[in-house]
Amino acid sequence: MLNRNIETFIGCGAAYRDAKIVLFGAPYDSTTSFRPGARFGPRAMRGESFGIETYSPYQDKDLEDIAVFDSGDLELSFGDVKSALRDIEKRAAVIIKDGKKPVMLGGEHLVTLGAVRAAAAKHPDLHIVHFDAHADLRDDYLGAKLSHACVIRRCHEILGDGRIYQFGIRSGERSEFRWASEGRTAMRKFDFETLPETLTKLAGKPVYLTVDLDVLDPSQFSGTGTPEAGGVSFLELLYAVLEVCARTDVVAADLNELAPALDPGGSSTALACKLLRELLLAL
Repeated sequence: MLNRNIETFIGCGAAYRDAKIVLFGAPYDSTTSFRPGARFGPRAMRGESFGIETYSPYQDKDLEDIAVFDSGDLELSFGDVKSALRDIEKRAAVIIKDGKKPVMLGGEHLVTLGAVRAAAAKHPDLHIVHFDAHADLRDDYLGAKLSHACVIRRCHEILGDGRIYQFGIRSGERSEFRWASEGRTAMRKFDFETLPETLTKLAGKPVYLTVDLDVLDPSQFSGTGTPEAGGVSFLELLYAVLEVCARTDVVAADLNELAPALDPGGSSTALACKLLRELLLAL
């Protein structure tokens, strides 16, 4: 049994026993390679969420009509990557064991590895749908194998070939793109054009959905540590997320890489809040 956080995301005040979805934060950014600050993303989203409505005109659904429990942020060791990942895995595993869906707020993208470990332990045939600007397929970054630049490579070591589907990718080393093209992952560069065909293949299979918010164009989402020009729009990302949730069995999900201080105007945080609302309702 988990205790409800004092400050919750808007509309996420259900009791743990009643909830189908459990929200938790992984405020960690110790391997960030460019601009830090993603550790403050989960807290900012909770605080700013009361600037949006619980009702979604996109889906004609309301957070007040579903049961979401917000367990708050984990207290993670910034100096020990392995310890932080273990703590994330433990929290996700408890939620999954209790028959609920974990939705994690990062933090840098490395936090996904901890939650994927927990989901894969429950679902040996797990698949990943990955939205991102970056391939995240390096074997190491400056000698470190546990880095946000390597997270999908580490997830591949758990799942194997043909079970990771990447969309929106527009940045990475040449070796990453070549490694993916050898059948390691299914990578769609720049956009979501092949998503419908992918979702047909994944129908009925357990899916982990991971969204690095820098898949968005920096003109719409500047509050992130590694912005990349040429990204998708909010509406493109929104409808891609809704399609994944509607057409596959999403057993766990995350949103990562909001660094609120990098966008003093606050529009990036507001966007992240709105996308989280839609994800929770879609699940």
